[in-house]
Amino acid sequence: MMVDNQVTPFYHWTVFYGEAEIAVNWTESFVLTFVPLFIVIDAIGNLPFVISMSEGLATRERRKMIHIAIITAAIVGLAFLFFGRFILRVLDIRVEYFAIAGGIILLVLSIRYMLTGHLVEVIKEEMVAVVPIGTPLTVGPATITTLILLASQFDLYMVLLSFTLNLLITWIIFLAGNQISRFLGQGGLRAVSRVFSLLLAAIAVSMIIGALTSLGIVHITG
Repeated sequence: MMVDNQVTPFYHWTVFYGEAEIAVNWTESFVLTFVPLFIVIDAIGNLPFVISMSEGLATRERRKMIHIAIITAAIVGLAFLFFGRFILRVLDIRVEYFAIAGGIILLVLSIRYMLTGHLVEVIKEEMVAVVPIGTPLTVGPATITTLILLASQFDLYMVLLSFTLNLLITWIIFLAGNQISRFLGQGGLRAVSRVFSLLLAAIAVSMIIGALTSLGIVHITG
């Protein structure tokens, strides 16, 4: 009887620590997948571009543009999350090529904004929503690369959960753009947009150099 009384508490503590370890591992995996995606998607950093591209649009058209952008980002992200490695292998395309192409596109757009005050000519909100808001701003080479790498290191459901939550947060931030715009004012918003255009150019150059370095074309010391 004494053996049972000793074994039972030990069993309960073992179960407790086992469940606690599982919870810690789950939380750690979630943080390690959510945070990198939050950084590369950069919804807050992309907000000035979304606001500038939706300038002059009615509220209904602006919401439609944001919905299409998020759907586009979701489709592109999920496609590469589930089929990324297969697509790259079949087409014989390296991830670094995406970084170079996407970096060039973002660099051109940032220079255009600094020179003209507009990233693109708004002809149809659907076109702007797909490119460049949906991709490559929201889900571009950096996000695609991150998704592919995370999927090789963590459970697929965990990466999918983190990506979905990040898109949800991005959708909310984009929809709240007008309120943020009213808070900052036109002058403040344009100042922030100019700063972010410079940051976008720097990010684009960093993506290109990183890809060239990874390919062994460029060697950076120090």
